[in-house]
Amino acid sequence: MLALLVVTGCTPDEKGEGGSSGPDARAGSALAAVDSLTVKGRAPRTGYERERFGSAWADTDSNGCGTRDDILKRDLEDVKFRDGGDCDVASGTLAPDPYTGKDVSFVRGRSKVDIDHLVALSDAWQKGAGGWEPSKRIAFANDPLNLLAVDAGPNRGKGDGDTATWLPPDKGYRCAYVARQVAVKKKYGVWVTGAERDAMKRVLSDCPEEKLPSGGNPTTAPGRFHAR
Repeated sequence: MLALLVVTGCTPDEKGEGGSSGPDARAGSALAAVDSLTVKGRAPRTGYERERFGSAWADTDSNGCGTRDDILKRDLEDVKFRDGGDCDVASGTLAPDPYTGKDVSFVRGRSKVDIDHLVALSDAWQKGAGGWEPSKRIAFANDPLNLLAVDAGPNRGKGDGDTATWLPPDKGYRCAYVARQVAVKKKYGVWVTGAERDAMKRVLSDCPEEKLPSGGNPTTAPGRFHAR
């Protein structure tokens, strides 16, 4: 019966593990927002390529810096720039890395810091993005709401995992992490599997007052950007 529910989508009986998010789901919380996400089965990965989300780290906000440098400037401390500018980040410190709780040094060219898509591009592709217009995929790939500077090690272990298959090793960051995933999926209309929804609720039930994050860039990139 569970497999049938996941395939056929969200029905009244599917809302949570035995009903709605419950009385502890405060209005405006990430936990309450989980019930607004569409529940469907994962589509095939067929046709997915990174290029379908445009060139990596496009300057979609037109501030003169690529998205990767924007996120490094936002998330690192003691930032230093190349050539006396204010765009190309040369070094800094992730203090701490949200996924491990440890400090990680960033040095351009031999970095131990990645920029993670909290909702992985491949995961999004299999849950709706395969049918989007290119401008929406470009916006998604460069939206600061969906991006975080993190330790490269655990990030590469994450792959394209969702909440049901991967969570940060630092348990103290899991509520904020899952809340960001919920916010991104709600903003862009990315669906979740039944197992993913249940995992989101398990995590967020420990922090029912965790607010649903907001902000980021528009969901459509400027017309000068193109993707396959």
